[in-house]
Amino acid sequence: MAGEAALRTGAGLVRVLTRVEHIAGMLAARPELMVQPLEQGTLAAAIDWADVIAIGPGLGQSDWGRLAIEQVSGSDKPMLWDADALNLLAITADKRQNRIITPHPGEAARLLQCSVEQIESDRLHSAMELVRRYGGTVVLKGAGTVIADESGVLAIADVGNPGMASGGMGDILSGIIASLLGQGLPLLDSALAGCVVHGVAADRIALRQGERGMLATDLLSEIPGLVNP
Repeated sequence: MAGEAALRTGAGLVRVLTRVEHIAGMLAARPELMVQPLEQGTLAAAIDWADVIAIGPGLGQSDWGRLAIEQVSGSDKPMLWDADALNLLAITADKRQNRIITPHPGEAARLLQCSVEQIESDRLHSAMELVRRYGGTVVLKGAGTVIADESGVLAIADVGNPGMASGGMGDILSGIIASLLGQGLPLLDSALAGCVVHGVAADRIALRQGERGMLATDLLSEIPGLVNP
């Protein structure tokens, strides 16, 4: 889903590295993606090739995922970390300026070693604390997604609806933001624009069919109309 979202947002080529057993299914579902096994050699080549790196969706927290995180961490290219990359980040507490992290409240609680209730009680403070500890740009997902960065910018994405509370929505957001990063937008601008595109796409779907039953993949067809003039 993240790979297709990146394509729909305007990425020319998207390379997906995954487990060998997943390759055939991914190519059948979306043949435009360049799908390869995630191995040390292929990952090193992909990092050299890429303009931007997105890691986390489908990664897992096994040694396989940990080795991938270690290798990606050696790059100074712009990157986005989501999902299990954030769970692994909570262990290493690595701070860097070339990264966007996109935690939901549960992941944010693990990153800050507190409860979800504490995150939700002051989302603005939580986003700023995530920036202080981990650097770069933070997208704290949820009702009123908060975007913050090291320059002190603090913004709320006043778009989206409750229909987005379904599996895979974060993967779509990751693909959108990563694609914008790869097209040359700075980290903060990519995060801000990506959250708006994501939320407005969902709002358009809700206007047509209602919020209930909305799927993450429903957003994909809306994205091109929002990123083209």
